[in-house]
Amino acid sequence: MAVHLFGAIDVGSYEMELIIYEISKKRGIREIDDIIHRIALGTDTYNTGKISMKHASELRRVLLEFRRIMENYGVEDYRAYGTSAIREMQNSALVLNRLEMETGIHIEPLGNAEQRFLDFKSIASRSSQFDKLIEEPTAIVDIGSGSIQISLFDNGKMVTTQNMNLGILRLHEQVGRIRASASRFEGLVEELVLSRLMVFKHLYLEERTIRSLILVDDYISEVAQKVNVREFFRGAGSTEEALPAGDGFLSRESYEAFYERIKTISYSQVARGLEIPEENVPLLFISGIILRQILEMTGAELLWIPGVCLCDGIVYDYAEKKKFFVSSHDFEKDIISSAIEISRRYNGSRERSKTLEKIALKIFDSTSRMHGMGSRERLLLQIAAILHDCGKFISMNDFSECAYHIIMATEIIGLSGREKEIVANVVRFNHSRFIPFEAQTAIDRERYSVIARLTAILRASNGLDRSHKHKFSDFKIRMKGDQLTITVDVRKDITLEKGLFDKKADFFEEIFNIRPVIKQKKL
Repeated sequence: MAVHLFGAIDVGSYEMELIIYEISKKRGIREIDDIIHRIALGTDTYNTGKISMKHASELRRVLLEFRRIMENYGVEDYRAYGTSAIREMQNSALVLNRLEMETGIHIEPLGNAEQRFLDFKSIASRSSQFDKLIEEPTAIVDIGSGSIQISLFDNGKMVTTQNMNLGILRLHEQVGRIRASASRFEGLVEELVLSRLMVFKHLYLEERTIRSLILVDDYISEVAQKVNVREFFRGAGSTEEALPAGDGFLSRESYEAFYERIKTISYSQVARGLEIPEENVPLLFISGIILRQILEMTGAELLWIPGVCLCDGIVYDYAEKKKFFVSSHDFEKDIISSAIEISRRYNGSRERSKTLEKIALKIFDSTSRMHGMGSRERLLLQIAAILHDCGKFISMNDFSECAYHIIMATEIIGLSGREKEIVANVVRFNHSRFIPFEAQTAIDRERYSVIARLTAILRASNGLDRSHKHKFSDFKIRMKGDQLTITVDVRKDITLEKGLFDKKADFFEEIFNIRPVIKQKKL
C-alpha cells in the first residue's frame, strides 16, 4: 500500500502551524503530528503594513525548524501558505523571496477567496455532515484574524459569499487603541461588528431563513473539541441538556450558555477551565461575540463546529489534485454558483448567459488540441460567459470597462487574484479593443496568452448569438486545413449572424491562425 507523507504549513496572523499528514488511497488522510508556534505577524502588518525585524527573524527560525521536522519525518511534498498578515504586507515579495533563499521553504500568499475556498475543503473533509447540512439553508461563518467570511448555501450549492474586515486580531487591535475600560470591551466590539452585519442582513438575508450555522475559527473550535468543556459548563451550573451534544454539534442554547459563562469570569479562570493560554482568552471572547451576533442575525438554531483548520483544507486540496480520492462535493459548482449570483446581482440575463456558455464550451472542447488549454481555463471561460453582461447594470455604452471593474472589485470564491484578472479581461475584451501585449505592463506574457485565447473563443461565441434569439441551439464543428467550419442546422434566418461574424472571425484567426466560418446545413 503506497503511503505519502505531506506537510501543510499555515503562516497565519497570530500563529504558524505545521501539520504532518499521511495520505493513502486506501485509508485516506491521517494526521501524524501538529506543531504550533505563536507569532503575532498581524500586529505588525495591520498597523504598519510591514513586519518588524524581530518577527522576520523569528519567522525565519521557525521555518528552518519546520523544514528540519519535515526532513526527519521523510515528508515527500509540502505546501506553505500565508494568510491576511502576509497578503497585506506591503513588501511581501521581498520578504518571502529572502525567506525562501534562507530556509528553502516557498510561502505562497493566499488571496482571501482562495483561503476561504480551502477552508470549505477542510469542512468537506467531514463530507457526510457537510453535504447533508447544505441541502437546507446553511451559513458557513469563517472567522479569521483579519476578516470574517459569511457564505450562504442552499440545495447543496453556494448562494452567496461576502467578506468583511472584522477579524479577531484586527478588532482586538482597534479596541486596544481606544484604551477603554474592560467593562466597555464587549460593547465596543459589538458596535464595530453590528453595523456591518446589518448591511449583510439587509442585502442577503431579507428573504432567507438560515437553519444551521457552520463555524470555522481558531479559538471556539479549539475549545469545543475538548472533553473538559463539559466540566466547565457544569461549573456554571448548567444542565446536561445545555452541554455540547458531541461531534461538534451544539444547539443555540448550548452556545449561549457557553458565552455567558466566559463573560462572567476572569481571563485566568477561563484559561484554567478550558486549558488554553491566557493570552488567547481575549481573542476567544471576540470570536464569541461575533458568533453570538451572527446567530442572532440569522436565527440559526443548530451550530456545527467541525474543528478543522486551514492545514486540513491544504492537504485535502493536495490529495484531491493528486487523485488520491475523488471528492463527494463538486467545488467547481460552488465557483459557478458564486458567478451566477454575481450576475444576478447586476441584473445579468441568465437565459442569454446559458446560451453563451453552451456555445463557448462547445467551441473550447471541440478545439482543445488547437488551443492547448485545460480544465481550469475552461472554467474561467465559463465564468466569463456568465458575467459577460454585468457591466450593463452601470452603463449600456461603456459596459465592457464597467464589467472589468465590477469583476475586479468582487470576490469570486475559489479563484486566485490572477485567475479573476483573466476573467475580468476576457469579459472586457469581448467587446472592446484588444490591447497589444507591448502596450500594457500589468499582465505577464503567460496570462496575456490565456486572455487572448479565451477572448477569441468568447468573441466567436458571442457572434453566433448576436441577435440574442438563441438560434444556435445545436451545431457541429470541424477543423480542416486553415478553416474551422461551424455547421448549424436551423430553420431560422441567420443572415444577421453570418453578416456580422467576420469581425469576430478576424480576431479568432489572428490568435489561432485558423478562420472560423458559419455554414448552414440545407434542410
